[in-house]
Amino acid sequence: MDDARKAQAPIKGRGAASRIAGRFEKSTTHGVDDGWGSVYEELADAPRPRTQVTEERARSIISRNDSPDIGFSQSVNPYRGCEHGCVYCFARPSHAYLDLSPGLDFETRLYAKTNTAEQLRRELSRPGYVPSTIALGINTDAYQPIERDHRITRDTLELLAQCRHPVSFVTKSALIERDLDVLVRMAGQRLVNVYFSVTTLDNRLSGRMEPRAAAPHARLRAMRALADAGVPVGVLVAPVVPMITDAELEHILEAAHAHGARSASYVLLRLPHELKDLWREWLQLHYPERAAHVMSLVQQMRGGRDYDSTFGKRMRGEGPFAQLIAQRFAKAHARLGFGRLPPLDASAFVAPDAPPRAPKPPKAAPPSPQGQLF
Repeated sequence: MDDARKAQAPIKGRGAASRIAGRFEKSTTHGVDDGWGSVYEELADAPRPRTQVTEERARSIISRNDSPDIGFSQSVNPYRGCEHGCVYCFARPSHAYLDLSPGLDFETRLYAKTNTAEQLRRELSRPGYVPSTIALGINTDAYQPIERDHRITRDTLELLAQCRHPVSFVTKSALIERDLDVLVRMAGQRLVNVYFSVTTLDNRLSGRMEPRAAAPHARLRAMRALADAGVPVGVLVAPVVPMITDAELEHILEAAHAHGARSASYVLLRLPHELKDLWREWLQLHYPERAAHVMSLVQQMRGGRDYDSTFGKRMRGEGPFAQLIAQRFAKAHARLGFGRLPPLDASAFVAPDAPPRAPKPPKAAPPSPQGQLF
């Protein structure tokens, strides 16, 4: 019996239905029914996997990239793994580096970097640091449910506000409203913008695809609250999934604009590494009658493959269906009057004082020469 078996049913409250093997695992096991009772029936009756959070201390905290199709050059991720459980999340394969499954482990075995603000203070205070917008929580959501207790994002945001350092968010959580006091202060100094990621307006579909993210109406309500308070907000329609969510593209843009979003973008479904197997499993469990059609359209937009990571293509795809999505988005974007959010200002940055380093433990005393006699 094995957690890496082929899933037979969804798990309530989870996006993944199994612990698919990571690409670096040296061996895997498979459950086999020997005729004395189905192993799958036993697994179906097993308790639902609980969320486990491990606290860790990061050695470095700012990640940098020079990707030409990403609008930021540095990011900070307070958490590894994400309890939102979005089945399509492009970050899932990163859990394989921890020898954990990009499936259930990604959303149940989480890591909280408890020294994020402390380490960020240290890195911002370095003499050679050049300020540019930090994307906070770009790999996994900075406002996922465990942030309520750990408050790492809150501490980090307060540090950035103190330093007058620009920051941007992409989130699926209404929890960001908790930090409205800091966000409003930073917005007045052109130091923050927030994009809400909206995949669907259908609560039932959202519950299957992104089971522990805020419901679509809650995200729109949070969007309205931030916009009314003066925080620049936009919408990211992501991912656009052929034959699952693509029909909602215009409706999502209309709803977001009505709730204060003044900028909009979209990203097509991406299936890097193990994600392609996890996605196929999800399709078979929830939409078996259209699974083949969905994957056919995905491959048509990815040069005949499940995924093409080429810069310029990975976000938008290619081919007739991708072009149709692009045209529909462009028309709705123009009709609704979307523009760009105000540029953020890094010129007022004030480097913080570096935190004191912990004293090194004293060196052990050399062994007594007398001990060498025995």
